Amino acid sequence: MPASAPAVAPAVVLPDCCSIGVVLRTLLTVNITVLLAVFAQAPSVGAAVLSFIEAAMLLEIASLSSLLVLCAARRLLCLFAPWVQRLACVLIPAAVTALLIQFFATLDLVQVDPAGLNMLQGVLTAAALGYLLQHYFELRTRAFSPALAEARLQALQARIRPHFLFNSLNAVLSLIRSAPRQAEATLEDLAELFRVLLRDARDLTTLAEELKLCEQYLSIEKIRLGDRLQVEWELTNLSEEVMQTAQIPALLLQPLLENAVHHGVEPARKPMLVQVHLGRWGDRLEISIINPHHPDRSSAGNHMALDNIRERLSLLYDVEAQLVTTIARGFFEVRLRFPYVKEVG
Repeated sequence: MPASAPAVAPAVVLPDCCSIGVVLRTLLTVNITVLLAVFAQAPSVGAAVLSFIEAAMLLEIASLSSLLVLCAARRLLCLFAPWVQRLACVLIPAAVTALLIQFFATLDLVQVDPAGLNMLQGVLTAAALGYLLQHYFELRTRAFSPALAEARLQALQARIRPHFLFNSLNAVLSLIRSAPRQAEATLEDLAELFRVLLRDARDLTTLAEELKLCEQYLSIEKIRLGDRLQVEWELTNLSEEVMQTAQIPALLLQPLLENAVHHGVEPARKPMLVQVHLGRWGDRLEISIINPHHPDRSSAGNHMALDNIRERLSLLYDVEAQLVTTIARGFFEVRLRFPYVKEVG
Protein backbone atom coordinates (compact mmCIF):
# COMPACT_ATOMS: atom_id res chain seq x y z
CA MET A 1 0.00 0.00 0.00
CA PRO A 2 1.30 3.47 -0.76
CA ALA A 3 2.27 5.46 2.29
CA SER A 4 -0.36 7.92 3.34
CA ALA A 5 0.55 11.58 3.10
CA PRO A 6 1.30 13.25 6.42
CA ALA A 7 -1.52 15.29 7.84
CA VAL A 8 -1.19 19.00 7.20
CA ALA A 9 -1.82 21.23 10.19
CA PRO A 10 -4.63 23.72 9.63
CA ALA A 11 -3.73 27.33 9.08
CA VAL A 12 -3.78 29.46 12.22
CA VAL A 13 -6.01 32.53 11.80
CA LEU A 14 -6.87 32.92 15.48
CA PRO A 15 -5.20 36.00 17.01
CA ASP A 16 -2.80 35.35 19.87
CA CYS A 17 -4.98 36.82 22.59
CA CYS A 18 -2.27 36.05 25.15
CA SER A 19 -0.08 38.72 23.52
CA ILE A 20 0.03 42.13 25.14
CA GLY A 21 0.02 43.75 21.72
CA VAL A 22 -3.23 42.02 20.74
CA VAL A 23 -4.81 42.90 24.10
CA LEU A 24 -3.87 46.57 23.84
CA ARG A 25 -5.04 46.91 20.23
CA THR A 26 -8.31 45.15 21.04
CA LEU A 27 -9.09 47.32 24.06
CA LEU A 28 -8.19 50.47 22.16
CA THR A 29 -10.37 49.53 19.18
CA VAL A 30 -13.37 48.47 21.29
CA ASN A 31 -13.27 51.59 23.47
CA ILE A 32 -12.89 53.99 20.55
CA THR A 33 -15.71 52.28 18.62
CA VAL A 34 -18.12 52.41 21.54
CA LEU A 35 -17.12 55.97 22.37
CA LEU A 36 -17.84 57.13 18.82
CA ALA A 37 -21.17 55.30 18.85
CA VAL A 38 -22.14 56.94 22.14
CA PHE A 39 -21.18 60.40 20.90
CA ALA A 40 -23.22 59.88 17.73
CA GLN A 41 -26.38 59.13 19.73
CA ALA A 42 -26.01 61.40 22.77
CA PRO A 43 -27.68 64.85 22.75
CA SER A 44 -24.64 66.54 24.31
CA VAL A 45 -20.98 65.95 25.10
CA GLY A 46 -21.70 65.68 28.82
CA ALA A 47 -24.37 63.08 28.25
CA ALA A 48 -22.05 61.13 25.95
CA VAL A 49 -19.28 61.07 28.57
CA LEU A 50 -21.68 59.90 31.28
CA SER A 51 -23.10 57.19 29.01
CA PHE A 52 -19.61 55.96 28.15
CA ILE A 53 -18.58 55.87 31.82
CA GLU A 54 -21.70 53.85 32.66
CA ALA A 55 -20.94 51.38 29.88
CA ALA A 56 -17.21 51.20 30.64
CA MET A 57 -17.51 48.60 33.40
CA LEU A 58 -19.36 46.12 31.18
CA LEU A 59 -17.19 47.04 28.21
CA GLU A 60 -13.82 46.40 29.87
CA ILE A 61 -14.89 43.25 31.71
CA ALA A 62 -16.48 41.77 28.58
CA SER A 63 -13.42 42.56 26.45
CA LEU A 64 -10.89 41.18 28.94
CA SER A 65 -13.00 38.10 29.69
CA SER A 66 -13.36 37.31 25.98
CA LEU A 67 -9.62 37.71 25.47
CA LEU A 68 -8.94 35.47 28.46
CA VAL A 69 -11.20 32.72 27.13
CA LEU A 70 -9.69 32.91 23.64
CA CYS A 71 -6.19 32.86 25.16
CA ALA A 72 -6.96 29.78 27.26
CA ALA A 73 -8.59 27.98 24.33
CA ARG A 74 -6.01 28.96 21.71
CA ARG A 75 -4.14 25.65 21.53
CA LEU A 76 -7.38 23.70 21.19
CA LEU A 77 -8.98 26.04 18.66
CA CYS A 78 -5.87 26.09 16.46
CA LEU A 79 -6.39 22.36 15.83
CA PHE A 80 -9.58 23.11 13.93
CA ALA A 81 -10.17 24.51 10.46
CA PRO A 82 -9.77 28.27 9.92
CA TRP A 83 -13.54 28.81 9.66
CA VAL A 84 -13.98 27.31 13.14
CA GLN A 85 -11.32 29.68 14.52
CA ARG A 86 -13.05 32.66 12.89
CA LEU A 87 -16.42 31.53 14.22
CA ALA A 88 -14.98 31.25 17.74
CA CYS A 89 -13.86 34.89 17.57
CA VAL A 90 -17.49 35.83 16.91
CA LEU A 91 -19.35 33.48 19.25
CA ILE A 92 -17.11 33.69 22.32
CA PRO A 93 -17.30 37.50 22.72
CA ALA A 94 -21.05 37.36 22.06
CA ALA A 95 -21.60 34.62 24.64
CA VAL A 96 -19.39 36.30 27.25
CA THR A 97 -21.20 39.61 26.75
CA ALA A 98 -24.62 37.96 27.06
CA LEU A 99 -23.64 36.21 30.29
CA LEU A 100 -22.23 39.41 31.79
CA ILE A 101 -25.29 41.46 30.89
CA GLN A 102 -27.51 38.81 32.43
CA PHE A 103 -25.35 38.68 35.55
CA PHE A 104 -25.21 42.46 35.98
CA ALA A 105 -28.97 42.68 35.42
CA THR A 106 -29.57 40.45 38.44
CA LEU A 107 -27.46 42.86 40.49
CA ASP A 108 -29.21 45.93 39.05
CA LEU A 109 -25.86 47.14 37.70
CA VAL A 110 -27.03 47.22 34.09
CA GLN A 111 -30.47 48.23 32.93
CA VAL A 112 -31.90 45.65 30.55
CA ASP A 113 -34.82 46.71 28.44
CA PRO A 114 -37.88 44.48 28.90
CA ALA A 115 -37.86 43.79 25.19
CA GLY A 116 -34.28 42.61 25.43
CA LEU A 117 -32.99 45.43 23.25
CA ASN A 118 -29.87 46.13 25.34
CA MET A 119 -29.07 42.43 25.48
CA LEU A 120 -29.50 42.14 21.73
CA GLN A 121 -27.45 45.26 21.06
CA GLY A 122 -24.66 44.07 23.35
CA VAL A 123 -24.49 40.60 21.82
CA LEU A 124 -24.58 41.86 18.23
CA THR A 125 -21.98 44.54 18.95
CA ALA A 126 -19.64 42.02 20.59
CA ALA A 127 -20.08 39.60 17.69
CA ALA A 128 -19.43 42.30 15.10
CA LEU A 129 -16.33 43.59 16.90
CA GLY A 130 -15.05 40.04 17.31
CA TYR A 131 -15.42 39.41 13.58
CA LEU A 132 -13.81 42.71 12.58
CA LEU A 133 -10.89 42.35 14.98
CA GLN A 134 -10.20 38.77 13.91
CA HIS A 135 -10.22 39.89 10.28
CA TYR A 136 -7.90 42.79 11.11
CA PHE A 137 -5.37 40.60 12.93
CA GLU A 138 -5.47 37.99 10.15
CA LEU A 139 -4.80 40.65 7.51
CA ARG A 140 -2.09 42.15 9.70
CA THR A 141 -0.35 38.79 9.96
CA ARG A 142 -0.47 38.37 6.19
CA ALA A 143 0.76 41.90 5.60
CA PHE A 144 3.76 41.39 7.87
CA SER A 145 4.93 38.25 6.08
CA PRO A 146 6.70 40.21 3.30
CA ALA A 147 8.09 42.56 5.94
CA LEU A 148 9.52 39.58 7.83
CA ALA A 149 11.22 38.31 4.68
CA GLU A 150 12.60 41.77 4.02
CA ALA A 151 13.85 42.02 7.61
CA ARG A 152 15.61 38.69 7.12
CA LEU A 153 17.38 39.97 4.00
CA GLN A 154 18.42 43.17 5.74
CA ALA A 155 19.67 41.21 8.74
CA LEU A 156 21.70 38.94 6.47
CA GLN A 157 23.24 41.96 4.76
CA ALA A 158 24.19 43.37 8.15
CA ARG A 159 25.62 40.08 9.42
CA ILE A 160 27.51 38.66 6.45
CA ARG A 161 30.08 41.38 6.00
CA PRO A 162 32.48 40.51 3.17
CA HIS A 163 35.50 41.71 5.13
CA PHE A 164 34.60 39.39 8.02
CA LEU A 165 34.70 36.37 5.69
CA PHE A 166 37.90 37.64 4.06
CA ASN A 167 39.66 38.23 7.38
CA SER A 168 38.50 34.89 8.78
CA LEU A 169 39.81 32.96 5.80
CA ASN A 170 43.13 34.83 6.03
CA ALA A 171 43.35 33.89 9.70
CA VAL A 172 42.77 30.24 8.79
CA LEU A 173 45.43 30.38 6.06
CA SER A 174 47.95 31.71 8.57
CA LEU A 175 47.30 28.69 10.79
CA ILE A 176 47.41 25.91 8.19
CA ARG A 177 51.15 25.29 8.50
CA SER A 178 51.75 26.29 12.12
CA ALA A 179 48.57 24.87 13.68
CA PRO A 180 46.67 22.67 11.19
CA ARG A 181 44.28 21.28 13.81
CA GLN A 182 43.32 24.74 14.97
CA ALA A 183 42.84 25.79 11.34
CA GLU A 184 40.53 22.82 10.79
CA ALA A 185 38.51 23.65 13.92
CA THR A 186 38.24 27.27 12.82
CA LEU A 187 36.93 26.26 9.41
CA GLU A 188 34.34 24.05 11.09
CA ASP A 189 33.25 26.97 13.28
CA LEU A 190 33.04 29.22 10.23
CA ALA A 191 30.97 26.65 8.32
CA GLU A 192 28.60 26.26 11.28
CA LEU A 193 28.23 30.02 11.57
CA PHE A 194 27.27 30.44 7.93
CA ARG A 195 24.95 27.44 8.05
CA VAL A 196 23.00 29.10 10.84
CA LEU A 197 23.05 32.41 8.97
CA LEU A 198 20.86 30.80 6.32
CA ARG A 199 18.08 29.99 8.79
CA ASP A 200 14.70 31.63 8.48
CA ALA A 201 14.52 34.78 10.63
CA ARG A 202 11.39 33.37 12.29
CA ASP A 203 13.21 30.28 13.59
CA LEU A 204 13.73 29.94 17.32
CA THR A 205 16.68 28.29 19.00
CA THR A 206 17.59 27.57 22.60
CA LEU A 207 19.67 29.98 24.61
CA ALA A 208 22.36 27.30 25.01
CA GLU A 209 22.62 26.83 21.23
CA GLU A 210 22.86 30.56 20.64
CA LEU A 211 25.64 30.89 23.22
CA LYS A 212 27.53 28.00 21.62
CA LEU A 213 27.30 29.77 18.26
CA CYS A 214 28.60 32.97 19.86
CA GLU A 215 31.57 31.10 21.31
CA GLN A 216 32.36 29.73 17.85
CA TYR A 217 32.17 33.23 16.38
CA LEU A 218 34.39 34.68 19.11
CA SER A 219 36.97 31.93 18.64
CA ILE A 220 37.27 32.98 14.99
CA GLU A 221 37.66 36.64 15.90
CA LYS A 222 40.16 35.72 18.64
CA ILE A 223 42.53 34.33 16.02
CA ARG A 224 42.40 37.61 14.11
CA LEU A 225 42.41 40.08 17.01
CA GLY A 226 44.46 38.14 19.55
CA ASP A 227 44.71 39.64 23.05
CA ARG A 228 42.90 42.78 21.93
CA LEU A 229 39.61 40.88 22.25
CA GLN A 230 38.61 40.22 25.85
CA VAL A 231 35.13 38.89 26.66
CA GLU A 232 33.47 38.66 30.07
CA TRP A 233 30.29 36.63 30.55
CA GLU A 234 27.82 37.02 33.41
CA LEU A 235 24.74 34.78 33.74
CA THR A 236 22.04 35.54 36.34
CA ASN A 237 19.14 33.23 37.28
CA LEU A 238 19.91 30.96 34.34
CA SER A 239 19.99 27.31 35.36
CA GLU A 240 21.06 24.56 32.99
CA GLU A 241 17.40 23.67 32.45
CA VAL A 242 16.55 27.25 31.49
CA MET A 243 19.53 27.39 29.13
CA GLN A 244 18.37 24.23 27.36
CA THR A 245 14.68 25.15 27.13
CA ALA A 246 14.55 28.97 26.80
CA GLN A 247 13.58 29.85 23.22
CA ILE A 248 15.06 32.96 21.59
CA PRO A 249 15.22 34.12 17.96
CA ALA A 250 18.05 32.45 16.07
CA LEU A 251 21.06 34.70 15.56
CA LEU A 252 19.88 37.32 18.01
CA LEU A 253 23.03 37.53 20.14
CA GLN A 254 25.74 36.82 17.56
CA PRO A 255 25.10 39.91 15.38
CA LEU A 256 25.17 42.08 18.51
CA LEU A 257 28.50 40.57 19.52
CA GLU A 258 29.82 41.10 16.01
CA ASN A 259 28.68 44.70 16.26
CA ALA A 260 30.48 45.10 19.59
CA VAL A 261 33.69 43.57 18.23
CA HIS A 262 33.62 45.61 15.03
CA HIS A 263 32.94 48.98 16.67
CA GLY A 264 34.45 48.47 20.11
CA VAL A 265 37.55 46.27 19.66
CA GLU A 266 38.79 46.59 16.07
CA PRO A 267 39.55 50.34 16.24
CA ALA A 268 41.77 49.93 19.35
CA ARG A 269 45.38 48.83 19.55
CA LYS A 270 45.26 47.68 23.16
CA PRO A 271 43.09 45.01 24.84
CA MET A 272 39.39 45.91 24.95
CA LEU A 273 36.74 44.24 27.10
CA VAL A 274 33.32 43.25 25.79
CA GLN A 275 30.89 42.47 28.61
CA VAL A 276 27.91 40.17 28.04
CA HIS A 277 25.20 39.95 30.72
CA LEU A 278 22.31 37.50 30.43
CA GLY A 279 19.57 37.00 32.98
CA ARG A 280 16.04 35.88 33.60
CA TRP A 281 13.58 37.75 35.81
CA GLY A 282 10.19 36.08 36.04
CA ASP A 283 8.78 35.70 32.54
CA ARG A 284 11.35 38.03 30.95
CA LEU A 285 14.81 37.47 29.50
CA GLU A 286 17.31 40.30 29.43
CA ILE A 287 20.53 40.54 27.43
CA SER A 288 23.04 43.36 27.79
CA ILE A 289 26.22 43.84 25.75
CA ILE A 290 28.70 46.56 26.70
CA ASN A 291 31.71 47.53 24.59
CA PRO A 292 34.14 50.46 24.49
CA HIS A 293 32.85 53.43 22.54
CA HIS A 294 35.03 55.25 20.01
CA PRO A 295 33.16 58.40 18.92
CA ASP A 296 35.55 59.05 16.05
CA ARG A 297 34.87 55.58 14.59
CA SER A 298 31.06 55.40 14.94
CA SER A 299 29.28 54.68 11.67
CA ALA A 300 25.82 54.25 10.20
CA GLY A 301 26.45 50.51 10.02
CA ASN A 302 26.16 50.32 13.78
CA HIS A 303 22.67 51.80 13.71
CA MET A 304 21.68 49.66 10.72
CA ALA A 305 22.51 46.42 12.54
CA LEU A 306 20.63 47.53 15.67
CA ASP A 307 17.63 48.65 13.63
CA ASN A 308 17.50 45.22 11.98
CA ILE A 309 17.51 43.47 15.37
CA ARG A 310 14.87 45.88 16.68
CA GLU A 311 12.66 45.15 13.67
CA ARG A 312 13.01 41.40 14.13
CA LEU A 313 12.03 41.67 17.79
CA SER A 314 9.03 43.80 16.87
CA LEU A 315 7.87 41.32 14.25
CA LEU A 316 8.31 38.35 16.56
CA TYR A 317 7.15 39.79 19.91
CA ASP A 318 5.24 42.96 19.00
CA VAL A 319 5.23 45.41 21.94
CA GLU A 320 6.49 42.80 24.42
CA ALA A 321 10.13 43.26 23.37
CA GLN A 322 12.38 46.29 23.78
CA LEU A 323 15.83 47.22 22.53
CA VAL A 324 17.48 50.29 24.04
CA THR A 325 20.98 51.70 23.62
CA THR A 326 22.95 54.04 25.85
CA ILE A 327 26.37 55.71 25.70
CA ALA A 328 27.93 56.62 29.04
CA ARG A 329 31.45 56.97 30.47
CA GLY A 330 33.09 55.83 27.25
CA PHE A 331 31.02 52.67 26.82
CA PHE A 332 28.24 51.70 24.44
CA GLU A 333 25.50 49.42 25.81
CA VAL A 334 22.69 47.64 24.01
CA ARG A 335 20.01 46.08 26.23
CA LEU A 336 17.29 43.67 25.08
CA ARG A 337 14.19 42.55 26.99
CA PHE A 338 11.74 40.01 25.61
CA PRO A 339 9.41 37.25 26.89
CA TYR A 340 10.83 34.04 28.32
CA VAL A 341 9.35 31.30 26.13
CA LYS A 342 9.95 27.72 27.19
CA GLU A 343 10.40 24.99 24.61
CA VAL A 344 7.36 22.70 24.49
CA GLY A 345 8.03 18.99 24.86
